[in-house]
Amino acid sequence: MADLSDPRRNSVIVVDDDADIRGLIVDQLRQENYDLLSASNLAELRQALRDQPVDLIVLDLNLPDGDGLSLCRELRAEGSGIQIIMVTARGSAIDRVLGLELGADDYLTKPFEPRELLVRIRNLLRRPRVEAPAPADQSRYAVFGPWRLDLLQRRLIAPDDRLVMLSSAEFRLLSRFIEEPNVVLARETLLPERRATAAFDRTIDLQVSRLRQKLAGATGGADLILTVRGEGYVLASPVRYE
Repeated sequence: MADLSDPRRNSVIVVDDDADIRGLIVDQLRQENYDLLSASNLAELRQALRDQPVDLIVLDLNLPDGDGLSLCRELRAEGSGIQIIMVTARGSAIDRVLGLELGADDYLTKPFEPRELLVRIRNLLRRPRVEAPAPADQSRYAVFGPWRLDLLQRRLIAPDDRLVMLSSAEFRLLSRFIEEPNVVLARETLLPERRATAAFDRTIDLQVSRLRQKLAGATGGADLILTVRGEGYVLASPVRYE
């Protein structure tokens, strides 16, 4: 039985309507010393989230009572920072991009190697929890270029008050830029959990690219994050707090 009193133990819930797949994933995760939960549908997942804190969700896309994409969008709209790995039989690039755009932190297509899922879970949970930058006056918004970043709800607000949701990875990345505006940040600084492989790991480049696309959705936002060849990336804008 899991020792819920252990503050270092991460809580992971596996959500899949296929009992065999769900059981296989849970069995694989037991060796990692996680506090393990499981659910067969969205209703059970929501109840579990109400009952106790959860650090990471392994979320099947197709569930009997709803779509995992909708649940992902719902959690991010509430400002939840729970890590989410989507696992699905869908394999198209459009599905993967949609899942990431709606707030998933990672995406796996069935069938997959259990060890690959273990590595991805371990990497996500190894990331330090990034809280929003906290200036002395406890301001809620960080303003840069044409955008405002809601530090509580973890979403971008355009000049016309249009809301743009951010995945946990995108929020962490943008928060890091906001902490040091107009400073060139090396790739290993932006993705510290992959410091050893940052020189050839393209994950950070993909994350920066997705963030740039969202920032480009407002006039004047396309050139906020610049590439400094051989050095890293920089948020080319002053930041103020409101």
